[in-house]
Amino acid sequence: MTPAVTAPGEMSQGAKIFAFSTMCVGFFIALLDIQIVSASLRDIGGGLSAGMDETAWVQTSYLIAEIVVIPLSGWLSRVMSTRWLFCASAVGFTATSLMCGWAWNIESMIAFRALQGFLGGSMIPTVFTTAFIYFTGPQRVIAAATVGAISSLAPTLGPTVGGWITDNYSWHWLFFVNLVPGIFVAIVVPMLVKVDKPNLLLLRGADYIGMAFMAVFLGTLEYTLEEGPRWGWLDDGTIRTTAWIAGVSGVIFIWRSLSFVRPVVDLRALKDRNFALGCLFSFLTGIGIFATIYLTPLFLATVRGLSAQQIGWSVFSTGLFQISAIPVYTFLAKRYDLRWIMMFGFICFAASMYEFTWITHDWSGRELLLPQALRGFAQQFAVAPTVTLTLGGLAPDRLKLASGLFNLMRNLGGAIGIAGCGTILNDRTNLHFLRLAEHLNSNNVAATDMLATATRANTAALGGDAVHGHLAAMQQLWSLTMREAQTLTYADAFIAVGLCFVFATIMVPLMRKVAAPKAPTADAH
Repeated sequence: MTPAVTAPGEMSQGAKIFAFSTMCVGFFIALLDIQIVSASLRDIGGGLSAGMDETAWVQTSYLIAEIVVIPLSGWLSRVMSTRWLFCASAVGFTATSLMCGWAWNIESMIAFRALQGFLGGSMIPTVFTTAFIYFTGPQRVIAAATVGAISSLAPTLGPTVGGWITDNYSWHWLFFVNLVPGIFVAIVVPMLVKVDKPNLLLLRGADYIGMAFMAVFLGTLEYTLEEGPRWGWLDDGTIRTTAWIAGVSGVIFIWRSLSFVRPVVDLRALKDRNFALGCLFSFLTGIGIFATIYLTPLFLATVRGLSAQQIGWSVFSTGLFQISAIPVYTFLAKRYDLRWIMMFGFICFAASMYEFTWITHDWSGRELLLPQALRGFAQQFAVAPTVTLTLGGLAPDRLKLASGLFNLMRNLGGAIGIAGCGTILNDRTNLHFLRLAEHLNSNNVAATDMLATATRANTAALGGDAVHGHLAAMQQLWSLTMREAQTLTYADAFIAVGLCFVFATIMVPLMRKVAAPKAPTADAH
């Protein structure tokens, strides 16, 4: 069956923009929901009478399910067509959002979140392929800038939006907020997006074995990365088991993908240098975006003790500066080599991580403004050209399968980045605490004076009980030392993320030069 399509040239420019914008709404809410719960997990756990270990699965289950379905989306869009896959994804995402808001215990919430991630995940890579089908020339630059902005902006805004909703309404509205845009997307996309038709013949002879091994590989890998830092990695029996399963199933999946005639993921596209490097850059930007989204709210909650809404407003500046960078990027991208624009973005991202390393225990929104503004500006210049350079040169028949792999690398980078930062926080905190504690002895005049003053104050407050007053003063000194140790550890984590972008900057010249976009042809109008 040869799928008949509505040629993009037969659509008016306004129709293409509206169709693409509608898909971007679905794309945005699917990405927003990755982090919308991050600042509100304590409230969700309290509402469902669950501990923090259980509540963490509200986010983990979504990530595992989404990372499994993203690489499947290219094959599914060829079977179902782009519009019906996107429609089904929007319907499933909306329905499960409703169920998440109605969850009656933590087990039902985790199950519905997993379904939400799996059913909604296909909206993410499908937008990338449609952008390159609809637009050419300078219009493609704007479309890529839009997709790049949303792919990094939505997760960044997640804690802000989620914190505001939770503090002003309730955690249930973290999910109910998806209903109106989800219904809108599910109705409009089938009416306007007609770039291909279903090809059910692809169901025959599909690599179902490869799909199964891919699902096992990505699911166990994501679990290992999410839970590893909390349980000491290979010291835990469950983590060891899932790591082995991920390794073995991953090898089999790669072998199947390279040997099967019609693989579910086009790993052969990695033979193209720009695509291979683009996937690497997508992986590294995933580390940067998701790791900093993880680190900053966590610092503000654990060290500063801010509420969900306060955390949200403290990180809001990143999104504002990324939006302001879009017209600047669009202007430059039409005139200069995208490789150097991308390199500039990586350098700015590394610089923003360096600014974070000066962090102290009293940092909040005002002190975070400069490094976050620089990061928001950098994200636009790092992500958008990566999208264009990686996917823009692929033939249409390979674009769908390759787009899933490209998006998978970003999410996988995010998972590894968060896991790496979690490990740094666990390991380096104890190291910094011991180093600081070595100096808290009788020779440290400032420490002994502080301890004596606190002992007198606590003794007076306890009605003259000098023993418990001294113990309370020791507890205060311990808390202050731990606070400073945690702060130093966050600086270490930001340094590690910054080094990833130094590496990315070094690798940029290996990409092939891409000419500046030409003016659109007549059928592009």
